[in-house]
Amino acid sequence: MPERAARGGGPRRKPKPFIRLAGAAAPGLLVTLLVLMVQVLNVSGGTELGNLAFDAYQRAAPRPYQDAAVRVVDIDDESIARLGQWPWPRTDMARLTRALSDAGASAIAFDIVFSEPDRTSPARVADILRRNPKAHGDYADVAALADHDTLLAETFTATPAVLGLFMTRERNGGAPTPKAGFAFAGAIPSEIPAFGGAILPLPGLAKAAPGLGFVSITGQGDGIIRTAPLIAQAQGQVTPSLSLEALRVAQGAGSIIVKSADASGEGGGGGGVVALKVGQFSVPTTRSGALSMYYTAPDAPRTIPAWKILSGALSADEMKRRFEGCIVFVGTGAAGLRDLVSTPLAERDLGVDIHAQAVEQMILGKFLIRPDWGAGLERFLVLVLGVAMAFSLPWLKALRGGAAAVVALAAVGAASWFAFKGHGLLLDPTFPAISVLGAYTAGTLTSFWREERARAHIHSAFDRYLSPELVGRIARDPDQLQLGGEERDMTVMFCDIRGFSRISETLTAPEIIRFLIAFLTPMTDILLARKATIDKYIGDAILAFWNAPLDDPDHARNAALATLAMVEQLKAMNAAPPTTEGDPWPGEVKIGIGLSAGNACVGNIGSEQRLNYSLIGDVVNLASRIEGLTKVYGVCIALSEAMAKRIPDFAMIPLDCVRVVGRETPEHLFALVGYPAVAMSPAFKAASDGQQALLAAYRARDWDAAERALTSVNAHAQAFGLEKLVALYAARIAQFRLNPPGADWTGVWDATEK
Repeated sequence: MPERAARGGGPRRKPKPFIRLAGAAAPGLLVTLLVLMVQVLNVSGGTELGNLAFDAYQRAAPRPYQDAAVRVVDIDDESIARLGQWPWPRTDMARLTRALSDAGASAIAFDIVFSEPDRTSPARVADILRRNPKAHGDYADVAALADHDTLLAETFTATPAVLGLFMTRERNGGAPTPKAGFAFAGAIPSEIPAFGGAILPLPGLAKAAPGLGFVSITGQGDGIIRTAPLIAQAQGQVTPSLSLEALRVAQGAGSIIVKSADASGEGGGGGGVVALKVGQFSVPTTRSGALSMYYTAPDAPRTIPAWKILSGALSADEMKRRFEGCIVFVGTGAAGLRDLVSTPLAERDLGVDIHAQAVEQMILGKFLIRPDWGAGLERFLVLVLGVAMAFSLPWLKALRGGAAAVVALAAVGAASWFAFKGHGLLLDPTFPAISVLGAYTAGTLTSFWREERARAHIHSAFDRYLSPELVGRIARDPDQLQLGGEERDMTVMFCDIRGFSRISETLTAPEIIRFLIAFLTPMTDILLARKATIDKYIGDAILAFWNAPLDDPDHARNAALATLAMVEQLKAMNAAPPTTEGDPWPGEVKIGIGLSAGNACVGNIGSEQRLNYSLIGDVVNLASRIEGLTKVYGVCIALSEAMAKRIPDFAMIPLDCVRVVGRETPEHLFALVGYPAVAMSPAFKAASDGQQALLAAYRARDWDAAERALTSVNAHAQAFGLEKLVALYAARIAQFRLNPPGADWTGVWDATEK
């Protein structure tokens, strides 16, 4: 009798086959359920893969171009060269409108918002002439001529013009008054995009034109325009898009019918739009009332340059042949004026083409439709294919299971493609495909994952860490081998050599390396002496931080002292260049240093294979951006406001209020120009007071006071390295005298480069 039986336990029974199969299939089943959950919850990023698949379909089979009596008049580079710089006088726009109307255009839609008066109107021109020092007379005869905007409004009254407006998120008081009426079949949809206000055409122009529609089109998360909104609302007022309004005006229709999801018992609740009807055309939409765009190949023959119309290059017969009965969109394609957007077919396309192609689709009935049952079918396939792969893989094994996965993927992809190509249906193949691949991968790699988890942590740690100091800490506390970190109050520094590309051109590769060693070694010595942790060297740049891994209550002060010492050290090296194996020092070397202070996450960051003791957080990004701005302001060391508050006794000059790239909140920047002893000197106080007075007058738009303060700063500019700063503000003040900033200007400068 076996020993277990002798003890009364009986023989160990093997698990039943189904239980063994379920255990082997469990990883695949878990992945399948996870994919299904991501799909059902519509987790951010989940739909992007489907969008990429549909983009690929459009590139493979774009909508064939058919002449739907839709034209685009492009104010292109040649039109600007022939007819003069933009904006053109409104009299030219009136001539263009009349020419298109006389040719028989059924609607003339402007992808342009005439929101400001024409600066070339006679009264304005007369006023400019009167201010000329050598002017004679009051030019009353010029001022008495008809206003250009009035002439354009008269033209709009007699033509089928449709004007554009911009929807804005700000509640700026502007609310459109649409020309079209709206009727709702079913409940009023709550998913219509809502805006705070609008930038409208001039009241006289808006009143005269038969049509008014918004031109605002925004891309999805990746910036690609896949849908064109046909309706939106601002301050509760539903407004049509430029394309939908142009179609209404062309037909002479009075209203637009919005069909909701609950109309005619279709279900789905009243929150979403199902279709729009304008005149004789019914348009299926997304729940937000947008049209799924089905683009033609680039360079479809629908575009005519504006100069050909205004210069008379097209005869009357040719104008009628091209425009009679057509819906015409007028847009700007010239360099510097381009309203460029990204589509599945083109990385840079004109925004006016989106409106034109939307009307073409509505006229031709060429739609891409996401059916109501599409999501249910996709979820069913995720579950069925994932479960089938999870349970079949244990006996199919990796090779045959891989072949089965390929067959399943091919079937799903082919079905989705044929639904798109043959019926214009958008059925997402990505989630079913991910379910198949996920179940297969989970089943085949489970054993490898278990082996990876069994590796010895301490043995692998010595391959992951490069810092001897950190190895000592790990030896005392092995728990630090885990990924993750802690939040600390930190000071972060970025230091970079100015003009390193120029320096590199004059040296060979070995000389560059020896130069960097000669530069980085003394700089590193200074940083380490002031308790800095060197995060990494990035070519010629240094990233360092304070207050980790060891506590340093004076981290901000140590950072300031270290950076000032680095600048002094570099001056000494430029005066008496160090020699490295006889290599020449490459002229005067300059550096830029950015300092910021605040909370950051510091610790072991990386992968399971290799870790790095580093830090992440907004304070790190800000230090990098500030370092880049030192070359703009011509200073060696620039600080964030939080950093400046921590070292109030140092000599600091306020620079500007800047909105750095990638950050919405403006940041007050300061230049660190000396030690606390320097801050007590009369010269520094004069320079600092002058700069503060300059900034106050500058932000108050008092350019005379700003120039007087600038003179005070300039007197001490050389002593504190502020020459470029003085020149910068002198140029800004001169520019603002010529072109005063708008009413919403707050004195914040938007940085355009990192």
